[in-house]
Order: sequence, then structure tokens, then C-alpha cells
Amino acid sequence: MLRFFTKTQRQPNQIGDFFTKKMDKGYEKEGFVTFKIKTSVAIKFRRFCKKMSESQSMTLLLMIAFFEENGISPHESIGPKMQTLESLIKKRINGVIAIMKDIEKNQTKPTVAMMQSLFEEAEPPKKNLILEKEIPKEKPKVRFVERLENDD
Repeated sequence: MLRFFTKTQRQPNQIGDFFTKKMDKGYEKEGFVTFKIKTSVAIKFRRFCKKMSESQSMTLLLMIAFFEENGISPHESIGPKMQTLESLIKKRINGVIAIMKDIEKNQTKPTVAMMQSLFEEAEPPKKNLILEKEIPKEKPKVRFVERLENDD
């Protein structure tokens, strides 16, 4: 029977998950290296890995890639950079809005006004169809007339 020995002795029924658990894709054949870090930091890191639903290796790799791609350092404060980026985006959006308003004011509205004036003038008068007959409207006949007191 094959047994694994670790700091805390595991029972054989708990070992089965080692063989069924998949390794990180692309890193199956690489070995493991240990780091010396404080216990409190290791506990926080393991909690973070569980939140990310990734292995410890993949979580650390993602963190490093994030810092490299965004060109930031853990020693820097990200606050001012994000605020600067946000203000830059707002300025760009305001610029786009100003351009759209200008286009609407100088191009769209005058064009629509011209098109409406053309269609109003060019609208042909309505002609009756040949098959239609004009039926004159007759006034309804009065059946009862009110008597005035002066009339005898």
C-alpha cells in the first residue's frame, strides 16, 4: 500500500483526492518550490487563492502578470493613477458629446427642416376617386318646434 507522509499524518481515504485533482494547465510537468513566508501571510494568501478559485501557483502568476501588464508596483498607490485615468476618460466623453451636439445643431436639424419643407410643399392635393360619389349632407329635418308665447 502506498502512503504519503506529511507534517500531519493523513488517513488513506483522504489521499485519494491527490490522484484525481487536475494540475494547472500548461504546468503539469513542472516541479514545486517552497518559499519562506510568515504564517499570517500564508494564511491570507491561501484565503485569497480560495476566493479566486485558483491554485496558489496560478494565483501568484496572475498577480505578477497584472502588475507587469499595468506597469504598477505594489509600493505605489493606485489611487491617483485611477483618478487621473477617470478624469481623462470624462474629458474624452465630454469632447465626444460636444462633437455630437455640434453635428446635430449644424447638420442634422437643418437637413431635417429642409426635407420637411420640401415634403410639405410637394404634397399633392387630395383628389376623390372616380368611383366615389359625393353625397351631399342634408340637414336633419326638425320634427318638433318650440312654441313661443307670442305666437297664437
